[in-house]
Amino acid sequence: MRDFLKNQFQNVFLWAPFLMAFGAALYFGLDFEPWVPCAPLAAAVMLVPCLLRRTPNPVRAPCLFVFGFLYAAAFTQIFATPQISRNMRDIEISGRVHAIDFGPEKSRIYVDAENLNPNSAGKMIVRLSVENDAPEISVGDRVHAHGALFRPAGAYAPGTFDFARWAYFNGLTATGYASDIEITSNANAGTLATLRSYLHKSVDSFLADGLVLGYRQSVPEADAETWIASGIGHVWSISGFHMTLVSGWLFAIFYLIFRCIPFITRRVPARIPAMILALGGLVLYLFLSGTNIATVRAFIMTALVFAAVILGRDAISMRNICMAFLAVFLLNPHYVMQAGFQLSFSAVFGLVWFWGTVKPKMPGNKILKVIYSAVATSLVATIFTLPFVAVHFYAMPVYGLLGNLVLLPIFSFVIMPLVMLGIVFSLIGIRLPIDIAHTAYDLTLMLANKIAGLPFASLQMPHISNMALMIIIIGFVCLILVRWGRLRTNILIFCAFEFLGLVIIGLTPRPVFFASPDHELVAFRDGDKLEFNKSRASNHFFAFDTWKQISRIGADTPNIRRKHNKGLYIFQTKNFRLAYIQKFVPLQKNISKLCRDDRIDYIVSYFDVRSAHCDGKILRGGVLVYPSGRVRHIPHLRPWHNPRR
Repeated sequence: MRDFLKNQFQNVFLWAPFLMAFGAALYFGLDFEPWVPCAPLAAAVMLVPCLLRRTPNPVRAPCLFVFGFLYAAAFTQIFATPQISRNMRDIEISGRVHAIDFGPEKSRIYVDAENLNPNSAGKMIVRLSVENDAPEISVGDRVHAHGALFRPAGAYAPGTFDFARWAYFNGLTATGYASDIEITSNANAGTLATLRSYLHKSVDSFLADGLVLGYRQSVPEADAETWIASGIGHVWSISGFHMTLVSGWLFAIFYLIFRCIPFITRRVPARIPAMILALGGLVLYLFLSGTNIATVRAFIMTALVFAAVILGRDAISMRNICMAFLAVFLLNPHYVMQAGFQLSFSAVFGLVWFWGTVKPKMPGNKILKVIYSAVATSLVATIFTLPFVAVHFYAMPVYGLLGNLVLLPIFSFVIMPLVMLGIVFSLIGIRLPIDIAHTAYDLTLMLANKIAGLPFASLQMPHISNMALMIIIIGFVCLILVRWGRLRTNILIFCAFEFLGLVIIGLTPRPVFFASPDHELVAFRDGDKLEFNKSRASNHFFAFDTWKQISRIGADTPNIRRKHNKGLYIFQTKNFRLAYIQKFVPLQKNISKLCRDDRIDYIVSYFDVRSAHCDGKILRGGVLVYPSGRVRHIPHLRPWHNPRR
């Protein structure tokens, strides 16, 4: 055991980002807000032993974990995104346009709404949906509009997507819609955002918007579902795929140029100035694409690779990935909870481990070598991203490997180059490259529809609890980092953790009753069916899908309404009996009787009911009730759930 631990301590730097990420994930996943006085100071103090060379590694490891926890708490306290205290309808919104996300039917504008709270310490950035027939808006314009704002909704079950938390750490105060938009003053020209808008309007192509400019709403919704089902939905999120292509093209162009300049090549290798200029081009591409988390990660990785080559070090290594991981984590620790971060880093860690550590034996034939490399790369990336795909999307594209092998080369060598050329040529009035790119896109979409239409193209995945996900991730980390000397041992450890995670998933009970935090929407599970008190609720749009997914019911299943008896719902199970009352008159008529009825275990009401005689029966806030009668409350007391007034 001593020798085993000694081997791991040699690898301590590679464990550091994972230990910090686990600490941050624990903080974000708690059901309550921990009491952490002076969190920034506490995090700084805990960092000291982590950096000291003489600190024993058995002490350094827990210090890194605690630092991650404290850093997340400190970042939450310092970040403090302003929030609105309630939904606001029929209001006037004024402010400067912060960003725009163009879409085929509707666009989203991000406005620094100065009139909502002039005394707010931070910017109140609100996201507004606007029709595309609205006046032509540019970033930096001051606008005045009539509309509505809504507080970002929290999670509808523990361990599910919490939009309120996501919005808080992405600087978003509220969402809503706007109409009657009036531009009160025009933008100042010359900013990078102005350049993005100019290119969007000049090129007028959703391919350019999605693949180069990074507008997330650019792809038609029906097409986006096809790309996801065929396994290549990631091409519409600018990340390593795009950075690799662009960096390769830029390097090749500058390398050929410098090879033709003997004055330079006699003094330094042509690759060095070529890489420096290519890196400068990537910086421009990073900001043109909108700087989302996957793009930032890919840029940092590419920059580290370029720096390593220039300095004569190993270009692609686990250490470089960990450095990129640490940089992104310190930039915003909440990124570890976001799908883009998890999918991006898991795929890269898996590929570097496979090609750098496993080093599979390659076939001698060049054609077979290319095919083997493509299949192995797609397969490894699919395996390493599978847990996160299941957690965030509750579905796995069965033919994702086929989609990557058939469709990704077309995007790499046909569509993407044509779009890049098309942007340049469109500025001088030549649209031929863009038109050819759209033709190639249509043909590729036909192939994608064929793949997505195959039997069992999408496999529904069960809900994965935080505990199960953590164990599964530990298994992957042990697979790539634990040093035993034998790959077979790492695989056995990996399989043991994955089996334990699957056992937890299989043994986790499914709730039979769901209630939104305001009790406006509830659901009852009857066997394999899920019934709701209403077939739609605009305030709780995502609740339907979330509860269906947890109940292992397809998200496209119609919403079934449960019948009530004069406004009263009685839900009877083997272990408990529950009453739900939504309207005031049924509540007034039934509450006394329900309180006295010993057969009623729980009372749920849309109205806040107080009763000294049966207060123990009354459930408040968002709740889930399991078949055993156990009640689990949905967290709602974190900083991102409560507005700071």
